[in-house]
Amino acid sequence: MSDDAVRRVFRSVDPFDPDEFGRLLAEDATMVFGNAEPLAGREAIVAGLREFYSTIGGLQHRIVRSWQVDADVIAETEVTYRRLDGKDASAVAVSIWRTRDDGLISDYRIFVDLAPVYAV
Repeated sequence: MSDDAVRRVFRSVDPFDPDEFGRLLAEDATMVFGNAEPLAGREAIVAGLREFYSTIGGLQHRIVRSWQVDADVIAETEVTYRRLDGKDASAVAVSIWRTRDDGLISDYRIFVDLAPVYAV
C-alpha cells in the first residue's frame, strides 16, 4: 500500500462522511475503536462512525509515519479533534488495518486515548 493509499484512508475519515470510509471496507469487515466493543460488518462500522461523529465537532489526521508488512498497514497519526464546545484537543493514535487482495479493508483497529477529547 502506497503512501497515497494511506492518505486516502484518512481523507475518507476526516470529512465526517462515514459512507465514504465505508466504501473502503469489505462487506464483512471488522473494526475495534479503542476499548469499545468490536463492530462487525460494513453497515455496523458505518453506523458506529456516525454515532462517534455525533460526539465531536470535527477531526483532522496528520500522518506521522506508516509501515506496511504484507497485507497489514500501521499508521501513526496526530489527530486534532474539534470538541462540541468548539475547543480543539489533540491525541496520538495508531491505526492498524489489513487489506484483502482486492484492496478492501477487512480489519481495522484504532488505538487512541480520547480522554482529552471528552474532558470537562
